[in-house]
Amino acid sequence: MNIAVYQMDIVAGDPEANRQKVSRWLGEQELGSVDLVMLPEMWTTAYTLPELEDIAEDPADSEAIRFLQEAAKRYHVHMMGGSIAVKENGKVYNRAIAVDNTGELVYEYDKMHLVPMLNEPAYLNGGREPVKVFELDGIKMGVVICFDLRFPEIIRSLALQGCELLFIPAEWPDSRRSHWDVLSRARAVENQMYVVTCNRPGSYDGITFAGSSAFIDPWGSVLQKGSVEHEETLRETLDLSNVADVRKNVPVFDSRVPDLYE
Repeated sequence: MNIAVYQMDIVAGDPEANRQKVSRWLGEQELGSVDLVMLPEMWTTAYTLPELEDIAEDPADSEAIRFLQEAAKRYHVHMMGGSIAVKENGKVYNRAIAVDNTGELVYEYDKMHLVPMLNEPAYLNGGREPVKVFELDGIKMGVVICFDLRFPEIIRSLALQGCELLFIPAEWPDSRRSHWDVLSRARAVENQMYVVTCNRPGSYDGITFAGSSAFIDPWGSVLQKGSVEHEETLRETLDLSNVADVRKNVPVFDSRVPDLYE
């Protein structure tokens, strides 16, 4: 699977400007051989938390979701649409969106772990649905969002569902970049899956973000890594048969004894 990651700086609080930015980027890419495009966390708004009550979108009538669906059809690519702020039943959620190359919305996930260091719980509601695997081109995939990376239980849950490829859209701060690098590789190694991350560069409201988007294989090898400071496009072709090979050669899942785990 050929994947293009847009390590995108985000215009704070301006969904229309960000849709236009992604539209221009898509138009500049040679997407003929690309199967899937990935965007970062909260790519329509950035972390304008106090404003989200007013600018989060109704998921039933979302400009961002329509944009992703139209882009998927126009360029015939799957869209791992990072995440967007949505407002549903009076509550704001940070929601990941996956759209297939026909424009069908195939999976949504609400970030369940909210960041106390950014006071997220004051502005957002955590998702209450467990993570699930979804499929594109016959590949079993999963998505978690940013701070979720620190909770190996949910990623192991995806692995036990057969996940081969994990996406992690993020706005991870540079002050904890070493954690981002180590934990992303650890999740790949312990679950023997590909991990693809898309983290924003730039800064907002006194926070500098870490960039460092990456493709990581099931051995934990970093196939490609973005810069810290700059917007850029990362592309990589992943051989998903490697997942089965690694799981056969180091049979972690066959060696588990979950009845002894508390």
